[in-house]
Amino acid sequence: MCGMTATLVLTAHPGDFVWRAGGAIALATARGQRVVIGCMSFGERGESASLWRQGYTLQQVKDHRRGEAEEAAKTLGAQIRFFDANDYPLVETPELLRGLIDLYREVQPATVLTHAPTDPYNNDHGFAHALALKARVLAQAPGVEGPGGVIGAPPVFCFEPHQPEQCGFLPNVLLDVTEVWETKCAAMRILAAQKHLHTYYTELGSRRGLQAARNSGPNLGLPNDTRAEAYMRIYPQVTRELS
Repeated sequence: MCGMTATLVLTAHPGDFVWRAGGAIALATARGQRVVIGCMSFGERGESASLWRQGYTLQQVKDHRRGEAEEAAKTLGAQIRFFDANDYPLVETPELLRGLIDLYREVQPATVLTHAPTDPYNNDHGFAHALALKARVLAQAPGVEGPGGVIGAPPVFCFEPHQPEQCGFLPNVLLDVTEVWETKCAAMRILAAQKHLHTYYTELGSRRGLQAARNSGPNLGLPNDTRAEAYMRIYPQVTRELS
């Protein structure tokens, strides 16, 4: 993998990287890029209600969600690492922060995907965002000990929260994922523990795709049946030309 362009995806729970960034992940891996997903928890307490209703134990819920996440990551062509930091609430521990710093330095990402800063419906998401940015800054610092070299300054893209209007999510990037849309749908179908979200995210891909087509201009000229994901940049884009 040496020298390969890499993307690091940091999520609070297993489903997050599939629903909100599955297209971006599949697109990157289809182009020969390395994608590593850092999953902070198994979503065992807050995002696995259907399993609890079936009488699963805590360990059974974790095992089930881990299995779903591994299969979904494989379908998207990505690697996945689990931190098992517990959820509801997800809290910072020295072990979790250290693990994320080490992961940054191992992967040396050219791009980082993570949650938006605010989600009043799920505090774990905002926490994961803050910790992802904190670990990024620390991974840049030569004085912070750890394996591997310091990282550069990879751009951070926040993927779309479930209820964007309530989260202050203002997308400024629309990513055309049409060519890998069926791959994303296949990964979504794996997440049986949250199958109530399948229709929502299928329809969202169409809505964002239509917006992308309307905003694509003469250079891209995307058709109206485009499928897309929305992102919000955290840091400024550096360029020599406005386009």
